[in-house]
Amino acid sequence: MIQVGLDRLLDSVEVLRGRRYGVVAHSASVSAEMVPIQLALARAGAPLPVRMFGPEHGFFGVEQDMVPSADSSDPWTGVPIVSLYGESEDSLRPDGSAFSGLDLVLVDLQDVGARYYTYAATAIWSAAAALVEGCEVWVLDRPNPLGGEQIEGNIRQQGFESFVGAFETPVRHGLTLAEVMRWQLSRAGVDTGGLKEWKMAGWRREMSWRSTGRRWVAPSPNLPTPRIARVYPGACLLEATSISEGRGTTRPFELFGSPTVQPVDLADRLNATDLRGARFVPTYFRPQFHKHAGEVCGGVQWIVEDSVTLEPYRCGIEIVRALAETDPGFSWREEPYEFVRDIPAIDLLVGTSVLRRALEGAADLDEWLASWREDERRFRAETLPFHLYESERDRGGDL
Repeated sequence: MIQVGLDRLLDSVEVLRGRRYGVVAHSASVSAEMVPIQLALARAGAPLPVRMFGPEHGFFGVEQDMVPSADSSDPWTGVPIVSLYGESEDSLRPDGSAFSGLDLVLVDLQDVGARYYTYAATAIWSAAAALVEGCEVWVLDRPNPLGGEQIEGNIRQQGFESFVGAFETPVRHGLTLAEVMRWQLSRAGVDTGGLKEWKMAGWRREMSWRSTGRRWVAPSPNLPTPRIARVYPGACLLEATSISEGRGTTRPFELFGSPTVQPVDLADRLNATDLRGARFVPTYFRPQFHKHAGEVCGGVQWIVEDSVTLEPYRCGIEIVRALAETDPGFSWREEPYEFVRDIPAIDLLVGTSVLRRALEGAADLDEWLASWREDERRFRAETLPFHLYESERDRGGDL
């Protein structure tokens, strides 16, 4: 089993003695022994944190997507918990006052390695505010469940900034949280003299989640397994449509459909498309909450046959294209998405309006797909100096 940053800190816990520190963490912030971070630190002899901070879904992962969390206290230790996901866009960016009285902030969040997964934005914005306040920031690094070598997709364009598109990365960026934080904070001109990374021991960029030896703890309510994390970069696009992405079922993001989808036709079309590492099985399901709650939906189950060759974002694009062209009930989400009202949700997720315009007949989808290669090459070249862990690709200089 690899050691994550928290495990290494627990081996040197004396460095926390005498410190007034806060913790930005969540339900997946556990030690190798599966002990939550605040309890693991206390049992190792560290003082309790002065304050804890919870990202979207809350510190314990209780809330569903886009449901605000309230400030509370930890039932196990009594430490106050400050919510970093409230009822307005302003709540997403803490100011320096959130870290007043602290001299150190620990950031320990299990990211998923996809641009629209919001924990990286919370980590970076919290770190920036804490550093400006004069706090040190220690990032306790964890694996990228999608691996550290594959990069996939277009870079988010300017003008499409949001909580689900905070930074100019491809959808699969191939970085660990510590790497993306160092890169983005430096890019933003933040003085990173007080930033320290607690690197993992034993992790290599080519590792799958299974090969890390770590047990999976859901970092958010609808990512209960690493298998579902593999398809998330594609299936998440369905949040911006009328199609159920499987929330309200036991297989979120693996199941998708609607009451008007014809399962066999959809599965046949997707299986006939050149989507490596993926198969689609026709099925029916009934969400218990969220979209189409209580209704029987026709749809498919997304099966990952080869996680190495799988291109989940490309699969997601083809899934949206197939549904837009065949499902009479298909429509784009019109409600505000992550507090943004004036830009369609699909544009925020994709980071450009090209996909939506292409499916409406106003842009060339295949030409845009072909442009990803240059975005991926450019991003790899820009972020390579911020890699904390080498790979064969890095050593060979293949960009």
